[in-house]
Amino acid sequence: MLKRLVIGTRGSELALAQSRSVAAALESAWPGLSVELKTLVTQGDRQTDRPLPEIGGKGLFTRELEEALRAGAIDLAVHSLKDLPTQLPGQLAVACVPVRAPANDSLIIAERHV
Repeated sequence: MLKRLVIGTRGSELALAQSRSVAAALESAWPGLSVELKTLVTQGDRQTDRPLPEIGGKGLFTRELEEALRAGAIDLAVHSLKDLPTQLPGQLAVACVPVRAPANDSLIIAERHV
């Protein structure tokens, strides 16, 4: 049996929280499994001075993780589903969607920003 898994993740607080949750679930399901988080910096993380649509839209937060998967540098990647392109690159698949957290968050902003 596999003894060690490397999860690729972005370094944002949300990405790390999601990745830690997946790591804990895997370690709970398979005692003896060691899970390591490998933080990667994506184009979307590096280019914070321009609006996302100007620098490429979808794939900005996933491309580097996908490349690391194909290269064998990581065993799996944890993403927010909203960041995934509709069509995944060849050789990759969405293999699991964890249980969703409550979806009753709300955003309240001034009308002038709508």
